[in-house]
This record gives sequence, structure tokens and C-alpha cells, in this order.
Amino acid sequence: MYLLIPAAGMGKRMGSDRNKLLLTLLGKPLLSWTLLAAEASQKIEWIGIIGQPYDFPDFKTILNAISISTPVEFIQGGETRQASVYNGLQALPEAAENVLIHDGARCLVTSELFDRCAEQLLTCQGLIAGIPVKDTIKIVDSNRFIQDTPNRSNLWAAQTPQGFKVNLLKDCHEKGYQLGWQVTDDAALFEKCQLPVKIVEGEETNLKVTTPVDLAIAEFILKQRFIK
Repeated sequence: MYLLIPAAGMGKRMGSDRNKLLLTLLGKPLLSWTLLAAEASQKIEWIGIIGQPYDFPDFKTILNAISISTPVEFIQGGETRQASVYNGLQALPEAAENVLIHDGARCLVTSELFDRCAEQLLTCQGLIAGIPVKDTIKIVDSNRFIQDTPNRSNLWAAQTPQGFKVNLLKDCHEKGYQLGWQVTDDAALFEKCQLPVKIVEGEETNLKVTTPVDLAIAEFILKQRFIK
């Protein structure tokens, strides 16, 4: 299985002036934790880190510190996540038929989730990890007045990894580029192209570290894992 890690963003909501994946969690950069989970996976055989060239020296330092054996390549990212993934797809080895895409900021992902998604991708064209929504969701208008309350039993919160057949996702990205579609994840491109996307049970702890509060929660979760 081939893995792409979009890692080209800045930590604006974190209050940081640099790539938030370089911030530390229990003494290791966020990206380290993501890479260690990928290294522990039984399915992942190649990793592509999509970032900006000015971050590559720091990424190389991280790789040297954790000494993973899985081949890793650096890929120049774009101005948006969508553009970065597009670049990542073009950089995949020719042999790649299936790809997992995982946000580096979801640094609490486990190797078990990577493996579960990799196995499921053998039986479908596209998938995303997700968890059932616990909260009641309100649809509001531009003035913040409630317009509707959807049935919570049909709602899932999307996570990553997301996995796809490489040729299909490339086609979706090309169509999205030509038609000017702007999406926040690759599953949305699949959906716009009328392709099926399956939900795979994610993990409650697989949160996206975006704010200082998220960082504190992530630290607590990791400490609990080490206690076990």
C-alpha cells in the first residue's frame, strides 16, 4: 500500500508561524508520530510526504531521528490541500494501484487503522475513515438561525486515512481541476464524479490537531497509551 501525507500547511489556528507538524508532542514533532504509525503498519510499503521545500530540511531531520525503514519521498505541495494531493498523485510510483491519503495533523492514528483501511480498499473503489456523530447537528443560515436538524443516525464525521484506486482518483482530480471544483477532501471529488465511497470505522482518538486545545488533548491520549 502507498501512503501520501499532505504536510504543506501552516499552523495559523495553532497560533504558530511555522508548519504545525513541526510542533512537538511528548518531545517528538507531530509528523514523527504519524510516520511511526505508518512504519508500524503491516501494509504500507512507501510514503510520500507532500510539503513545501523550505520545510524539507526539518522533515529530513525528523526522519533521521526516528530511523524508519519504509522508503520515504518528499513531494512539493501546492497552494491548497487539493493541489498538494494532485502533486502527490503524480509522484506515486508507476506500480501504485491503491493509495491512502492521511493528514499529518492526525498524528494519533494507529497502525491498526492504516491496516484496516488498506484491507478494505481491496474490496471497494474509495473509502474514508469516519466515526458516528455524537452531537445533535444544526443546519443554520447566514444569520445563524436554525433551518433544519438532520437525523443524527445518518451522520458520520470524516477522518483520514482516505483510500482510493489511484487511476480513478487521478481522473477525479483532473476533472476537478478542469471544472474549478474546490473541495476539502478527496472523497468529495469522488462524490462529485458519482463514484461510491465507503465508510470504514475510524477511531475516537484520531483527532486532527488544529488548536492548542487539540494539542493538549493529544498529549493526554498519548500518555494514556503509554500507561497501558
